[in-house]
Amino acid sequence: MGLIMTLLLGIALLALALSGPTVAFVPIGGRASTHISITGTALLQKVTETCRAVAEAAGHEFEPTGPSPEELVQACLGPTATGEVSGAKFHSALQEIYTQNGLIDRDFVNSAPHHFNSEAFLEGRGLITEGVVAIKANIGKENFKAARETLGRVLHTLQDFYSHSNWVELGYTEPYTNLLRPDLPLENLADVNTATCNDCASGTCPNPILSNILKKKKLTSGYMGISSANKPKGKCSHGGAGDQTSTTVPRGGISKDERRSDNLAFHNAAVNAATAASLQLLDDIRLAAGNNDFLRMLGIARSSVVCFVIDTTGSMSDDIAEARAVVYEIIDSKKGTQDEPSEYILVPFNDPSFGPMIRTTDPDKMKKEISKLSATGGGDHPEMCLSGLQVALTGAPPSSHIYVFTDATAKDIYLKDTIVALIRSTRSTVSFFMTGAGGRKRRSLRASFQDYKDLALASGGQAIQVSKSQLPQATDVILDTSTSALVTVLQRARNGGAQEIFPFVLDESLKNTTIYITGTSVTFTVTNPAGATQNQNEASGKLGTIQTVGNLYRIRLNADKQTGTWKINIMSKQPYSLKITGQSTITFIYDFVESFGGPHPGYAVVSGRPQAGQPANLMVSVMGRKGPSSMAIGEIGLVTVSGSQSVSNGKTTDMGNGEILVTVDAIPSGEFVVLLNGTDKLSNSQFQRQSTTQMSVSKVNIQAVVDSSVEPGKTFKLPFSVMTQGSGGKYTISAKNDRNFEMTFPDSITLTTGQYTNATLTITPPANTPSGTDVTLTMEAKSSSGADSNYVVLRFSVVTKITDFVPPSCEVVGVLADDCPQDVSQCGPFSWELSANLTDGNGTGITRISLNQGNGNLTHTSLNDPVISANYTASCCSQIVELIAVDKTGNVGKCYHSIVRSAGPALTLSLPVWLCLVLSAFVARF
Repeated sequence: MGLIMTLLLGIALLALALSGPTVAFVPIGGRASTHISITGTALLQKVTETCRAVAEAAGHEFEPTGPSPEELVQACLGPTATGEVSGAKFHSALQEIYTQNGLIDRDFVNSAPHHFNSEAFLEGRGLITEGVVAIKANIGKENFKAARETLGRVLHTLQDFYSHSNWVELGYTEPYTNLLRPDLPLENLADVNTATCNDCASGTCPNPILSNILKKKKLTSGYMGISSANKPKGKCSHGGAGDQTSTTVPRGGISKDERRSDNLAFHNAAVNAATAASLQLLDDIRLAAGNNDFLRMLGIARSSVVCFVIDTTGSMSDDIAEARAVVYEIIDSKKGTQDEPSEYILVPFNDPSFGPMIRTTDPDKMKKEISKLSATGGGDHPEMCLSGLQVALTGAPPSSHIYVFTDATAKDIYLKDTIVALIRSTRSTVSFFMTGAGGRKRRSLRASFQDYKDLALASGGQAIQVSKSQLPQATDVILDTSTSALVTVLQRARNGGAQEIFPFVLDESLKNTTIYITGTSVTFTVTNPAGATQNQNEASGKLGTIQTVGNLYRIRLNADKQTGTWKINIMSKQPYSLKITGQSTITFIYDFVESFGGPHPGYAVVSGRPQAGQPANLMVSVMGRKGPSSMAIGEIGLVTVSGSQSVSNGKTTDMGNGEILVTVDAIPSGEFVVLLNGTDKLSNSQFQRQSTTQMSVSKVNIQAVVDSSVEPGKTFKLPFSVMTQGSGGKYTISAKNDRNFEMTFPDSITLTTGQYTNATLTITPPANTPSGTDVTLTMEAKSSSGADSNYVVLRFSVVTKITDFVPPSCEVVGVLADDCPQDVSQCGPFSWELSANLTDGNGTGITRISLNQGNGNLTHTSLNDPVISANYTASCCSQIVELIAVDKTGNVGKCYHSIVRSAGPALTLSLPVWLCLVLSAFVARF
């Protein structure tokens, strides 16, 4: 990449993170959001650095065509892969991190360690240490969502150190690296009896820290009291309107959260130090995880994930063979394109067994695993379908497309509510391919093919019923949807009996536009903006091709489709569903949010269904081909999918950088989705997009927070609270986890309208649970009549207690570079060599040695050796090398060497990782 392009990209990425004035270290809420700005700046810089390293290792240039996330992802995935690239997963990953970062100010507002308030330095570092251990363990198990959520929380605590302590007042400009090194002491801490501040009657003194504290470099932080003004004598306060202690002498505060005229220099210094510290933390995680898994954690991967849930009972031989054929076709036809799946997931189920989940990024392994499946067992017809689907929903990345193959109803129908909660939580789309259900008896009258239809509709998927001989034709749907940049233009469901015309808008960016209708005895006519038509009897017509198989009509529009408003006129006396999809980088993500107060007010994502009886708030992020500036947003609202159509448009507030706060006063009754329209400025064409996952409101609210990992064999207590704005009385409590860990919780609780009732759930992971295991807990509260309910979906990690925090050591023992010419332009024919010894001392042992810098060849002796000998050879044109050693617990050691011959001798550094991190962060910033 040229220097000018590099500078432009860096400036644009910085603007992306810092859009709007930066006035406070506060959570979600757009412009006034330094926590998000710091986090976004660090993440985007580290992603750019990592993408460049991956590109260089693959032998091509990292050359984004522009500054938008979509263009960054496109460049990161490589210039040779053809096809559309969506930035939606990258956006979603960033949003998850930002959300968890902000929730610290709501869920732990009174916790001093979470904010480094009240001189809780050791406890605050303990939270960081615990979080980093969990992140690395989660990444090792490919539990990227859990890693992102923990990362957001840890970054908040780390960043608050620089705003809430006197670190920058002491004159330090670089991060306090001992916060990331639990094996090193936190030094020179002021004890509880040491006075630290002068009185500040105005509350806005430039630097109220006592002179002797500054002279002795004593570290302190402000005391914070939400409901009490008490603090130790002579201690600094946090300060601000929400801090009661700031009225107790010494008055005022030392918080640098807000940027004011009296603290501008300290605020800016705190922001800079917090950003550099965030980069340190991210680099440590990247080096421990490796570049590819680090990028996967941040959603930088080809967008499609192929996930199959397959019934392997005795009658499923034909279905398994077809699923196998589809997987082979996907792998073979999409290799080398942006449509090539980033991950393959397979979950078999039988009766009574289900699983295990097989997850791989290797297409050959997926071929091998699906080839092992065979049809055996079963016999009593209903099978454990929903148990297998639960494994897929909790194990697959969010927004995955999951395909279920079965010829039987669900024996485990009691999981249906849990499945709906997981669908809503993960926003994954589930499609069912069911063969021959009508010919098999069912033990349970409660379970039927309608259950699969309900779940498919709730997720935005499809329930396709075909014979076994028709299945090969029906699976074209999988080839359509296992693709990158897939968007939904429209989805509706009707009970039949009346003719209805559905208008929809197609824009210039849409490719491979496909219309799906599932139902029986359906007649339809498609009309384009020019008035040309095609009906269900024309397999190949003016507008596209129509394929009919079982209860599915698949209409693939011609590539030269017209842009503008289309119509489809449908008539059926039976229930049917309509779905229109295509490929486009114009898309959006959203969350239902609720505002919260406190010292740092903001917006928090609603876990579960939004509350009834009040306006609904959504935070919507819109993505275009060249970023948010390439679009003009029109209306955003909620629309019902089933029954008579009801649309409730919201009031929009531009929060900057493509984020829009939408307030909907009149929420539609029943199930609804989000509908968005606007104009693509690049083509000046109107566009329409719809979310897939159905949602509804509830008068019930469940509150529960998980902020720590769990040790294997230890019982974890989870307090939770339930409230209803509806009728009080007895409410049933149900809870399930995807690992079948032992749990205890009350079967029911009694609620009084408008009041929270508290209870506790316990869960105990077995002692042999592998470290890094991710657990998904779904909890539901339902009224005795069953008329109202709500849920919460929580994740926590099982992490083995770590005692080894010392990184491996690396010592350069020999360099042969005498042949390298001083004139670098003559370097081509010459090479140089470096030897190093690496050891983990009494630690857990080195698991990986790799290059972080350098284009040469690295070899080393067995990792089991007490002292590992490494040898590096490179062209004299490649003059810098940095070796990385990672041990079993994720500690990272480095050694660096340069043969650059300028004013002095060659530079050799065999340094502790913390000092290397300081140097790398310092260099990166300049």
